[in-house]
This record gives sequence, C-alpha cells and structure tokens, in this order.
Amino acid sequence: MLELKGISKSWEEFKLRNVNLKIYDGEYFVILGPTGAGKTLLLETIAGLHKPDEGEIWFEGRNITLTPPEHRKIGIVFQDYALFPHMTVRENILFGLRLKKIPRGEAEKRLHSMASMLKIEGILHRYPRTLSGGEKQRVALARALVLQPRLLLLDEPLSALDEEIRRSLWDELRSIHEKLGITTIHVTHDQTEAVALADRIGVMNQGSIVQVGTPQEVFRNPRTEFIARFTGFENIYEGHASESGGITMVKVG
Repeated sequence: MLELKGISKSWEEFKLRNVNLKIYDGEYFVILGPTGAGKTLLLETIAGLHKPDEGEIWFEGRNITLTPPEHRKIGIVFQDYALFPHMTVRENILFGLRLKKIPRGEAEKRLHSMASMLKIEGILHRYPRTLSGGEKQRVALARALVLQPRLLLLDEPLSALDEEIRRSLWDELRSIHEKLGITTIHVTHDQTEAVALADRIGVMNQGSIVQVGTPQEVFRNPRTEFIARFTGFENIYEGHASESGGITMVKVG
C-alpha cells in the first residue's frame, strides 16, 4: 500500500496542500483534475523527484520520504515520454537494466517479454523520431515496466494522442494492469478516461484531494460544487436542507 500523510509542497506556481491518500496494492487509481491542480507535482513527489515540505510517504510499510528515486521500486512514464533520441527503441528499453547491472541474458529476456506484451517487436531497431505517438507511448511503458517496479506512475500518458488511439490504449492499459498486477497511479484531466480505467478516482483541485471514491461514487455523488461542475453536472441549485419527522426537505433559492 502507498500512503501519503499530510504531504505539502510548493514548486514554482504549483502547491500541494496537506494531501492524505491511501492507494491499495494492485489498484488502478486515477488522479483526476483540471490543468494546474497539482497532479504532476504530486506524482513527481511520490516518485522522489521532489522532497515534500511537510508530511511523509509510506510504501509497502516503509517510510520512503527521503529515499532516492532509484531505490523506491517505482516506474514513471512522463507526459512527453522522455525517450532518449540518440538511442534505438531496444537501447531505450535496456537503459535502466544496464544501470542496474542486470545480466545480459536476463535483460534480453525481459526486453522481449515486454516487446511482445506491448506489440513493439517490429520497431526495436528504430529511433524515437521515426515513431508515432502511440508507438512512443508503448516504448515508454516498456522502459518503465521492464524494471519490474512495484508501483507505476503515469503522467497524462495519452494526452498527446488522437481520440481513436487513446480509446484503444485504454483497453491495453487495463489489460497490462490485469496481467502484471502492478499498483498504478494514472494522472489525467479527462473524465471519460478516468471512468474507463479507474478502480477508484481521486479528484484534485488547487493542490488538494477533494474526493476519493469509485467512478460511480464520484460522478453520481459529487461532494462539492467544484466536483459537480467538473464532472459535468449542468443543473446546480442553491438551497437549504432541513429534516423533520424523518423527511428531508430542500428549499431552493
């Protein structure tokens, strides 16, 4: 389990404000919110790229707040994929394994397993500049997954793709998650994407997690006016609720 305890962080124009959150083993958790909500800052803080100003990060029973990123057993796919342009697809995927000094035979085995799962066997010799957006996304996923992380972080991984490719990759992401069972945190601003992928959703606004629940709970029972408007409610009324004799009445206006 990943647990965030009172995480606060200021970075440039973004802020995290007392974020408390539990994400369970094997869960596909989506952080949903508008641009500027602090979603990417939260993801990068979990990854260890930023040190919290306040609070603690616990993962699998250990306090990893000050643990270097390379020792957290966390894989991350950035929004722009961050592939090395001077390396082939094969070299990109093998890069992390070589840093960790994984034996060549084991590294090749992992490479071909990931390439097969993500259907990129035919592009291992190519360079990133020759790849489509969907191919780059698959390569970035392979590079993260080949390290066998215990937690996978996806920062708006589909935002640069057209609608048809994005929808096809929703199914692939869920399939990969079910096969590997890796706890996954996926950041997006797209409500449809969140519903298609999430076991649970955490809605984020202005640096805070403002509601956590299943897609049905969040979209049918939004806790605040912001969440209602963000998730698509068009008819919102101001009123006063009162209860008498077991009956709740709402006076509108």
